[in-house]
Amino acid sequence: MLVQASTSAANTTTISSSSVLSALPSSRFVSISSPRVRLRIQHSRRTGKKGGFKDTKPGLILSHVLRAAYEKVSLDPKLIGDIAVGNVLPPGGGATPARMATLHAGIPVETSINTVNRQCSSGLTDITQIANEVKAGQIEIGIGAMASISDEVLSNPDAEDCPLPMGITSENVAASYNISRATQDAFAARSFQKATAAQKAGKFKDEILPIKAKWVDLKTEEEKEVLVDSDDGIGDGVTPESLSKLKPAFKKDGSTHAGNASQVSDGAAAVLVTKRSTAKRLGLPIRGKFVTSAVIGVPPKIMGVGPAYAIPKALGLLGLSLEDIDFYEINEAFASQAVMSVQHLGIGEEKVNTNGGAIAIGHPLGCTGARQVATGLSIAKQTGGRVFVTSMCIGSGMGMAAVFVSEH
Repeated sequence: MLVQASTSAANTTTISSSSVLSALPSSRFVSISSPRVRLRIQHSRRTGKKGGFKDTKPGLILSHVLRAAYEKVSLDPKLIGDIAVGNVLPPGGGATPARMATLHAGIPVETSINTVNRQCSSGLTDITQIANEVKAGQIEIGIGAMASISDEVLSNPDAEDCPLPMGITSENVAASYNISRATQDAFAARSFQKATAAQKAGKFKDEILPIKAKWVDLKTEEEKEVLVDSDDGIGDGVTPESLSKLKPAFKKDGSTHAGNASQVSDGAAAVLVTKRSTAKRLGLPIRGKFVTSAVIGVPPKIMGVGPAYAIPKALGLLGLSLEDIDFYEINEAFASQAVMSVQHLGIGEEKVNTNGGAIAIGHPLGCTGARQVATGLSIAKQTGGRVFVTSMCIGSGMGMAAVFVSEH
């Protein structure tokens, strides 16, 4: 099976973590008596995806989005109290490259940093951690930053020798929930079609930070500099019929293949988090609010079903129903698990991944959680929606979901 390496363009977002209660009409929540600190999203940016970053050091990509996170809102980097960096399967824990990227981005040596690995939800976990630190009064401003690095993943023997490959878990989901290949291919084709339409309409422009990257031609070994300003894994003209011609990738008689699974992608994203009072004092623009998040465990052999259970858990914390949410960003690790999640929740597919999902855009493992936030804020601005949910399955059998409110 040929697996494409993707490049994810760099993303930064200003977010303020907060109670949703003040953001929703009284009919859409139950009151909570405990006091809450309101946090706001100030800015978000991401990178384009596919192979444009294959010859650029990941720390440099991360450095670009970290710098953009504070420069785009004219924030003094000395005010950043903490940085959390998500990175999946990093050699040595990933702390040293992340620290180097932070310093390279012009952030003071006094600013602390830590790395987080919760597989595919690493990016969202970072944002949650920073938001909680702000809520607790430990810091006033922080950045949740995410980097996904293809060479680290592909060269890690433990990842390659995983006893239960993710593709097999996809096959398990398809078999357990009677999701046919035709259904998976139809879902995947719609993801490509939605992403293609969104890209042609310029709907990703506001969320992507163009970056100049080193690129080496594999045939000629010629090295040159290219501008990565879009997701280059989006394929035009994809149909269920064209996908039906692809061979199964994990089982001879299986239904999961390169066309209905997420692409291997490189990219980075950063989310700037602060309290509303701090944002107002510093004159920072507010794009939205982080409200809450939830993580839940599911059987590892069907790890992809995580969103189907994490979303209700997150909404339950707020007394919200599925109908209270304007749209959903559910990561498409595989069409099988995305279809299962949509069917299990009973939400209309028209409310899910409006501009396409990871099957078309790509899935930088540590970055996707933040990419979804940037995309969600853009969709809210484009459609007038306000309350949205992001969610993803997590390798080893978990799911995570978060609720955001746009202030476009």
